[in-house]
Amino acid sequence: MSGTDVRKDAEDSGPSGYAAARLRLLTEGAQSGPPRRAALANLTDDWLTGLFAAGAEQLRGASLIAVGGYGRGELSPRSDLDLLLLHDGSDPAAVAALADRIWYPVWDLGLALDHSVRTPAEARKTAGEDLKVQLGLLDARHIAGDLGLTAGLRTAVLADWRNQAPKRLPELQELSAERAERQGELQYLLEPDLKEARGGLRDATILRAVAASWLADAPREGLDDARRRLLDARDALHLTTGRATDRLALQEQDQVAAELGLLDADTLLRQVYEAARVISYASDVTWREVGRVLRSRAVRPRLRAMLGGGKPTAERSPLAEGVVEQDGEVVLARAARPERDPVLPLRAAAAAAQAGLPLSLHAVRRMAAAVRPLPTPWPAEAREQLVTLLGSGRPTVEVWEALEAEGLITRFLPDWERVRCRPQRNAVHIWTVDRHLIETAVRASEFTRRVHRPDLLLVAALLHDIGKGWPGDHSVAGEIIAKDVAARIGFDRDDVAVLSTLVRHHLLLVETATRRDLEDPATVRSVADAVGSQGTLELLHALTEADALATGPAAWSSWRGSLVADLVKRVAAVLAGDDLDEPEAAAPTAEQERLAIEAIATGSPVLALRAQTEPPTQEQLSGDPEPLGVELLIAVPDQPGVLPAVAGVLAMHRLTVRTAELRALDLPDGVEGSVLLLDWRVAAEYGSLPQAARLRADLVRALDGSLDIAGRLAERDAAYPRRRGVVAPPARVSVHPAASRLATVIEVRAQDAPGLLFRIGRALEDANVRVRSAHVSTLGANAVDAFYVTGPEGAPLPSEEAASVARKLEETLRG
Repeated sequence: MSGTDVRKDAEDSGPSGYAAARLRLLTEGAQSGPPRRAALANLTDDWLTGLFAAGAEQLRGASLIAVGGYGRGELSPRSDLDLLLLHDGSDPAAVAALADRIWYPVWDLGLALDHSVRTPAEARKTAGEDLKVQLGLLDARHIAGDLGLTAGLRTAVLADWRNQAPKRLPELQELSAERAERQGELQYLLEPDLKEARGGLRDATILRAVAASWLADAPREGLDDARRRLLDARDALHLTTGRATDRLALQEQDQVAAELGLLDADTLLRQVYEAARVISYASDVTWREVGRVLRSRAVRPRLRAMLGGGKPTAERSPLAEGVVEQDGEVVLARAARPERDPVLPLRAAAAAAQAGLPLSLHAVRRMAAAVRPLPTPWPAEAREQLVTLLGSGRPTVEVWEALEAEGLITRFLPDWERVRCRPQRNAVHIWTVDRHLIETAVRASEFTRRVHRPDLLLVAALLHDIGKGWPGDHSVAGEIIAKDVAARIGFDRDDVAVLSTLVRHHLLLVETATRRDLEDPATVRSVADAVGSQGTLELLHALTEADALATGPAAWSSWRGSLVADLVKRVAAVLAGDDLDEPEAAAPTAEQERLAIEAIATGSPVLALRAQTEPPTQEQLSGDPEPLGVELLIAVPDQPGVLPAVAGVLAMHRLTVRTAELRALDLPDGVEGSVLLLDWRVAAEYGSLPQAARLRADLVRALDGSLDIAGRLAERDAAYPRRRGVVAPPARVSVHPAASRLATVIEVRAQDAPGLLFRIGRALEDANVRVRSAHVSTLGANAVDAFYVTGPEGAPLPSEEAASVARKLEETLRG
């Protein structure tokens, strides 16, 4: 039966005809989705028009108006009828009688009714006092009666809303946040409320209201489709349960999926989650824009007065190459060329997360539209920026979601598609698979001081459940995927092996600790055999805790933590024979030897700054990936203060140290003297590298004491205070007395920052210890530095003195 036939039956048969026509429309299945909702609204309009006409034969100055969801023509099978009987106040008694003629037939049919009777003035006054009424009236639609009366109210309500928007929108945002706190996030709930949860239909309606204010607008791409999917799910929920409910309970999900023609309940939830994610992201962007506009309006009069009426220019502060901060967002620099810079999205994301700022919607869309695919394997910078993004803590989540909203994540990591929005039907898990992976990285960022390779920890956190969605054991499937992903993003063979081991065995420690007898040597030996090395065990311990904490409150406890720690201690004892002594220094190259002889001859530092200009060979590509930046070789006659002097000069010139080696160089026979060789990789924070001659001149002044590096760095920090951004874990300094027979090894794990190596070097000099060699690496935003130090006589430090040096160094870095 067509929609026209259904409506004709309703008109011919009165209320009972409407009920029969409504039942046929909802049960015959000829229509579904938006056409059925529109047909149901039209059918109801016709019936109510008849009721209004029969009761208002002698009445003028009254109209019947649909508001809310009914006003938008979005009637689900069990939706309330939201109605306003508007009148001019000339005949209250007649209006009351008309209301009875309309409301009672609706109630008699068992339909839910939200009704009111008001004059235009009363309606505007109530809207001004009640945001829910205001939002409903923004969707007001004329059904019957005086069209001019309805149009006048619509015009007045819209004008009121736009005039009051600067005051009412912050109130609406606060109410939305409170609702989200109560109801949770739709995209992660196993039994979500399709309307009230964050990202649900209520938020979609609010976005329409914000757009109607003309103050800001939501990103429109995908928004209508997301609303349609949630409305379709609610329709199916109403039909399968026979109730006016918005909560998608577990026991009803299979039926709802079948009603929608979907494969199963997981497919249904994933579709619902994807829709909610679109609405949530649009809400975030919209409320951010509302805040920006309101702040701009608040400061504009004052700025105009200061600038003599001129238009103020937004400040742009550089964050990274091609990336700046403007108006509290991260945007692209004017000179940025995403079509020529495939690393730009990751660099921008890392800069945003480190600064604790959102990525501009315009910037993300521009990059998504223009950026070229990354080569395989990724360049070293891309890998470093990914690690920096993952290690940024809580801000990582918002930045990751911005990239994902425009499809950039699956472009970088195609395997992400299988875990995106994938539900986890496990009461312990509180997140979808993809969000759980990001939450694990957030948790792992708190443990980067506990491990020697924070980059491997963070990437393992991102990939540990990547096998979910594939048949069989997700750890086995994940191991295969992790090998491919790790190689694609540029890790060398050894690192790929470690990452695949971490993914394969990410449940090993907690399952063994809680299910096996730790007194049985075979148990401990089996774990040691699976893990293979002390370094991998250290990483697996941190990953285990991060994974559990990111799962939910029921997944980790002090009891579980103590069991896992006990197991790790026992396994470490088995693996203790794997400790290595201090590595032997490699023989100097011809260029290093030449620089050293020149330094002895001149009595001053000599340096060479060299960038790789030739493309890497196949052998280079298949071996260790090339570190970031350019190579800086410095030869200096052995003297105190070399490390802080070099590090301080580089910090002054805004050069980031990616890797660094410092060692005493054996000179050829016949050449007297002692030379320190520094072989470092450096990169400009932004802009171009300084000239080698200028670096050398400043280094000479730093060594002779005529250049006050500490003062210069302090002045710069005072002039350009750094944004607070991410709150990083505190620095950790530890002593490894068994790591070398020739020196005391002091290891520093800290957040990388300008001047960090200078502060470390100066603190070691102040402690009157000699740095015999140094091995510095920057992994994402984390610095992991090992210093082989001795006393003035060249012997390892006594244990108490070493502990004192480490303690003072840690206090310096935390101060």
